Amino acid sequence: KGAYAPFSFCRIRIWVAKSLIKSKLVGLQRSDRVNFRTKRWYHDFLIGLLLWLCAWTLNAAEAIVEGEHYFLIEPAQETADPDKIEVREYFWYGCPHCYQFEPLLERWVENTPTDVAFRREPAALGKHWVNHAKAYYAAEQLGVLDQVHGALFEAMHVEKQRLSSEKELAKFFAKFGVQRDAFEKAFSSFSVDSQLRKSRAEMLATGATGV
Repeated sequence: KGAYAPFSFCRIRIWVAKSLIKSKLVGLQRSDRVNFRTKRWYHDFLIGLLLWLCAWTLNAAEAIVEGEHYFLIEPAQETADPDKIEVREYFWYGCPHCYQFEPLLERWVENTPTDVAFRREPAALGKHWVNHAKAYYAAEQLGVLDQVHGALFEAMHVEKQRLSSEKELAKFFAKFGVQRDAFEKAFSSFSVDSQLRKSRAEMLATGATGV
């Protein structure tokens, strides 16, 4: 999983190179022993270095290979909005890589273009995965997803809480003002079960076998 942004790296390198140019020229201006030709040589050298770094970045962007870094989904799957590029993340709360990736993903989501639609979907590939997926949809139904989502990751990976059973999850949701009966009703509801089945079918249709 990841987001490849070559132009962001290029901007960073431009900023670094500009800083180098400025510091070098300021240092040269303070020295009476260095003539104009030397200053010009330093300037041209650093500009050349800047251009090389940007060219290297763009070449790296062209090196993304189908079948190695990504694969095509065939047949193509329907999206919620056909006029937008849909990006889906399939995750599991028990996955350490998903937890580590979350801050990067959040920053990316905050800056997505208007023609991109992002969907987060909990994978349900095992017994404990199913309960965590149902907890996600229950939180969405109860209106506490924004509070619960990151906190559930933290509880499992930082505080080392198990949170795999319905009882444990109900106790966890209580921290966010959700009454036990309200949680159990949402957790076992037809709508949550339907969302779970739909998401699992869509994931399997993509050919994905993990997160």
